[in-house]
Amino acid sequence: MRICTITVRAGSKGVPGKNLRIVAGRPLFGHSVAQAVATGLFDEVVVSSDSDEILALAPTFGATGVIRRPPEMATDTAGKVPAIAHAVRSTEDRTGARYDVCVDLDATSPLRTVDDIRTAVSMFEEVRPESLITGSEARRNPYFNLVEEQPDGTVAVSKKPDDAVLRRQDAPRCFDMNGSIYVWRRESLLEDQVVFLPSTILYEMPAERSIDVDSEFDFRIVEWLMDQRVDL
Repeated sequence: MRICTITVRAGSKGVPGKNLRIVAGRPLFGHSVAQAVATGLFDEVVVSSDSDEILALAPTFGATGVIRRPPEMATDTAGKVPAIAHAVRSTEDRTGARYDVCVDLDATSPLRTVDDIRTAVSMFEEVRPESLITGSEARRNPYFNLVEEQPDGTVAVSKKPDDAVLRRQDAPRCFDMNGSIYVWRRESLLEDQVVFLPSTILYEMPAERSIDVDSEFDFRIVEWLMDQRVDL
């Protein structure tokens, strides 16, 4: 059985109230809920939040359950993965079911498509790693043109390759995590409660579907891109 969680905090420093701001006709978080439902993959689609308004709206986008996020999991410093694990355990307590595949969709990454979710889950179930993340090819490569400051104030390439890299194309491929889709085995999520595990794999997405809303600038870009789309 599969479960999809959407964990949505009420607060946001970068874009106040961003999860409830309207983009392409619905609150930002509502797109992730509707996408999860549209895949037809999940036995449960649940929203976890500390916001009464978000919890009240979630069923209108197809959520099958809502979970009150504990206050200690809803602070600016709280990690997201414990809140996902809490949502899975709470849903199992409610339904009496066991969800072997646990998926989380980030509410601030609405540019993914339904097919992205289906393909990521299919890849996970075929390869059977402990976890899967999504990302797009990095614009800067730490072996070639990403530098870091040294203690003496000089700069050097972040990762020194074994052999000189004269062209970016010759460097190992690197990716920017986009936070769009996460998939775990149940045991790995509930026991380890971390993203990266020994067998973690990546599903690659294009840059135009990989923007995460973390600033007003991001919001405006996402708003414009979603207004251009016909697959909503």
